[in-house]
Amino acid sequence: MAREAEGGRGRDRDREDRDSEFVDRLVHINRVAKVVKGGRRFGFAALVVVGDQKGRVGFGHGKAREVPEAIRKATDAAKRALIRVPLREGRTLHHDVNGRHGAGRVVLRAAPPGTGIIAGGPMRAVFETLGVHDVVAKSQGSSNPYNMIRATFDALAREDSPRAVAARRTLKVSALQARRHGVDAEAVEA
Repeated sequence: MAREAEGGRGRDRDREDRDSEFVDRLVHINRVAKVVKGGRRFGFAALVVVGDQKGRVGFGHGKAREVPEAIRKATDAAKRALIRVPLREGRTLHHDVNGRHGAGRVVLRAAPPGTGIIAGGPMRAVFETLGVHDVVAKSQGSSNPYNMIRATFDALAREDSPRAVAARRTLKVSALQARRHGVDAEAVEA
């Protein structure tokens, strides 16, 4: 009996350790109403971004009658929908990329060290939880936080690392990097 209790506590502790590695940011909260026979029932919708600041990030949406419950649901949904994004030197993107969702469009650009996160509102939350330190981003079109987040995730899903590109093209990473810097690829292989 005591052994089962310890096992259960150990599982809870493991879950807490796993949850503690994630940083979550509340991006948007909205009061929503459901019209019923007696009037209106108010609830809350929350948009949360979760990341481990090491290249994994996800977003989630939750609705409930109370704000804390909506945030908890959104956080759980975000943890279930994590994506991995390759980062250059653990601080910026590998290349410039565009993303879109509905009327929301975003442009993400890699930046040199010391630039910081130059991005507005919902995109800033994504980059902070992702662990990006230097990036320049611009949103065009819709300023709806849901569309901006989804467009940002669309752009991040298109992000490729040199290792992935080299594997897809059956090249060595060094040959790919040499081409990028203007050195002849045959000279590198020789």
